Amino acid sequence: MTTQKNNPQLETLAGLLRERLATIADHEFRDRDPEGHLDSLRTVSEKLTQAHQNLSGTLPPRLEHFMTGCSYQKALSFIEEMFKE
Repeated sequence: MTTQKNNPQLETLAGLLRERLATIADHEFRDRDPEGHLDSLRTVSEKLTQAHQNLSGTLPPRLEHFMTGCSYQKALSFIEEMFKE
């Protein structure tokens, strides 16, 4: 039985959350290539949405709440705490 802690889909979700947050924080990329930055943000956001949909009904309620509300930093923190346990 796969627990949430060792769920590869959850690890993928965490990776996408990190990638999205890093893309947003990359002001140098944004300033140098606004269109490319927006494309990168759009791509990772679409992957994140798909990953969330794939996990629909399996996420802990609090994580589902964060993902549905686009509280991505909180979602990542929640996942990271789960992996510590």
